[in-house]
Amino acid sequence: MFDLIVTGSRKTGRRGVAPLVVSSAVHVIVIGGMVVLPLLLATNRLPIAPEGTLTFVRVAALPPPPPAPPPPIAAKPEAPRPARTSRPNQRPTEVVSARPLPAPVEAPASIEAPPSDGEGFDVPDGVPGGVAGGVVGGVVGGVIGGVVGGLPDDPPPPPPPPPPAPRAPVRTGGQIQVPALTKRVAPTYPPIAASARIHGVVILEATVGRDGRVEEVRVVRSVGLLDQAALEAVRQWEYAPLLLNGQAERFILTVTVSFGLS
Repeated sequence: MFDLIVTGSRKTGRRGVAPLVVSSAVHVIVIGGMVVLPLLLATNRLPIAPEGTLTFVRVAALPPPPPAPPPPIAAKPEAPRPARTSRPNQRPTEVVSARPLPAPVEAPASIEAPPSDGEGFDVPDGVPGGVAGGVVGGVVGGVIGGVVGGLPDDPPPPPPPPPPAPRAPVRTGGQIQVPALTKRVAPTYPPIAASARIHGVVILEATVGRDGRVEEVRVVRSVGLLDQAALEAVRQWEYAPLLLNGQAERFILTVTVSFGLS
């Protein structure tokens, strides 16, 4: 090694040439085998791919492009309007009728009335001379200005409305005070009740009419033999009318009749 650097050359013997030749031959064989062997084994057949991996993709044809829009319609040029020219005044054409027109008839100065016995028109079964303000063909005893001949088959007048239902009597008490008693008849003590030493208080309910007289009486609290005497006395009583909103009304009140022995 040192000699090669100093002298620039290397002395090789016979033993150094043989390995170099053998090494070069081996390299040539190996490199040639790597190049030539694939060329000898190559064929025209492609490798078979597995069936599961085969995929066919069909490319759809592209749609045709849309047609071009029609060309715009050119607007027709408007024809120029003729200028208005002043026309001379035309006189209307006179129409002459072949037939002559009739002459106008003048109205008479006065119109004679038809002959009659009196003023107006004569109507059978009517008033001689007619009725002032009547019409031709009127009916005897009719109404002035009515329909000629009257109304045929006049409908009957509607029935009168039913009378209002009578109002129930008002019960006194509270704001409604009992009217003043104008006539009072004292009850007669029954002899049989006096001999039996019967006494007590009889309570009655009386209904007074619009004229102030007692219409009905009934017993609310009874005391045996004294009830009839109390009823007969109260039926003769009279009261002042009860006025509500300016109208007389019926009313009900409670009457107490006392019977006592001296």
